[in-house]
Amino acid sequence: MYDSPQHDMGYDISNYESVYPPYGTVADIETIIAACHSRGMKLVLDLVVNHTSDEHAWFEESKSSKENPKRDWYIWRPARYVEGKRTPPTNWRSWFSGSTWTWDETTQEYYLHLFAEKQPDLNWENPETRRAIYDSAMEFWLKKGVDGFRVDTVNMYSKGTDWKDAPIVDKDVFEQPAFNLFCNGPRIHEFLREMNNQVLNIYDAVTIGELPATPDPAHVLRYIGKSDKQLSMVFQFDIVDLGVGKNQKYEYQGFTLSDFKIVINKWQTFIHNTDGWTTVFCENHDQGRAVSRYANDAPEWREKSAKMLALAFCAMTGTLFIYQGQEIGAINVPREWGIESYQDIEGVNYYKSVAAKSNDDATALNKVMDSLNTIGRDNARVPMQWDDSRHAGFTTKEEGPWMRVNDSYREINVASQEMDPKSVLNFYRKMLKMRKDRRELFVYGLFEGKNLGNEETFVFTKTAGGEKVVVALNFTPDKQSWGMEEFGDLQLLVGSIGNDIGDDSMLSGYEGRIYLVK
Repeated sequence: MYDSPQHDMGYDISNYESVYPPYGTVADIETIIAACHSRGMKLVLDLVVNHTSDEHAWFEESKSSKENPKRDWYIWRPARYVEGKRTPPTNWRSWFSGSTWTWDETTQEYYLHLFAEKQPDLNWENPETRRAIYDSAMEFWLKKGVDGFRVDTVNMYSKGTDWKDAPIVDKDVFEQPAFNLFCNGPRIHEFLREMNNQVLNIYDAVTIGELPATPDPAHVLRYIGKSDKQLSMVFQFDIVDLGVGKNQKYEYQGFTLSDFKIVINKWQTFIHNTDGWTTVFCENHDQGRAVSRYANDAPEWREKSAKMLALAFCAMTGTLFIYQGQEIGAINVPREWGIESYQDIEGVNYYKSVAAKSNDDATALNKVMDSLNTIGRDNARVPMQWDDSRHAGFTTKEEGPWMRVNDSYREINVASQEMDPKSVLNFYRKMLKMRKDRRELFVYGLFEGKNLGNEETFVFTKTAGGEKVVVALNFTPDKQSWGMEEFGDLQLLVGSIGNDIGDDSMLSGYEGRIYLVK
């Protein structure tokens, strides 16, 4: 909600201490903070300090001349020359396609941007820059009562200083994927310890770090170990990266249920016997909808799939995060939408790059649209579906909101689910109440996955305080046996299609159940 030119939906911040005017004012945020606290709730903000907007006053000074005191607040490098031709300092590819380097005519150097060219990276190697970040982006809000931060791209602050080229995996282009070079750099843990000691710990602020390209549990534990205060917890990306292309995100490849189960088992169990903590999530503002990605969004299966996923994730260990719309079973946008209906810079840029590279080849572009429809960020960024009125009740403005509303709003919306006791929304409420009532078991319990190679069902147990439950999930439209006999005498606690289920040993299509082991 910070002030921004909105080239990347607000992730290009031009002033950390003000609010984007169409959204409101700093006073409005203060009202929200007070309203939350009066209800026993807490509020976290998004903290985006790997980069700013190129319209931030800091960058405008930095680019004004090489002698400016803020020149070293961003990352500037001279050009390389190959056979007399000017080339960028490295061959790194941006997350948003193209090079991570942009040439500045005024000062005759390149500046680094891991994302869009209008999002220059801050230089965390400079202690003066770090102090300014702590003061402006963090303490300004913590002093107003904000309770913590979701920390954007938290493992990208330290890039190292040797500027190596990335290995060549695509010989047709200059830019190569380089996340292994600019994530988890040599000083990243030092920077986070300092940030915690100088700011976060003083305010007892919670932090949830965004941690891509970090598949090693031992390394993840370095970020979240309680004894080495850095971050409270992290969003590890393996679950949301299922099926993405190896070298290019939008070359979607798909995945199996066993892939899904192995990832969940890995990140549910990696904190066993450690002082770390984990998160539970399957949706956010950068991902396709869970029902469409992990289950079945066909009309006859959508609600069953949404409830089954609700039951599954509400039973898992860690801090549970539910993204807006997930609680009503929101699905991806229609495949019929063309690229003109998409707004996200990442997806649109990739479409344009493929169009240019393939000379607008219809087959290539159709494949891109298939991927965007599955994992594109706009699937989760459409306006929230409040009711079945025009613009889904999001706005009364004649021209509508910033982007097209998902066509599903007439069938999937909050108003229609509020009073329906069998709705996805009310099932989430039921599951969250059970999670709180049996907190020790579901939030803190020991997770154990069963038969991870099975491609039809997912079964796991949770154990805590002398209690044990079995969670059984069917990820197919067909009836499935789930191995009930392995667990002895069971008592049904909750089922995603109700408690009148008939044969306990068989799960119906996209059904989930939780049993108490007697």
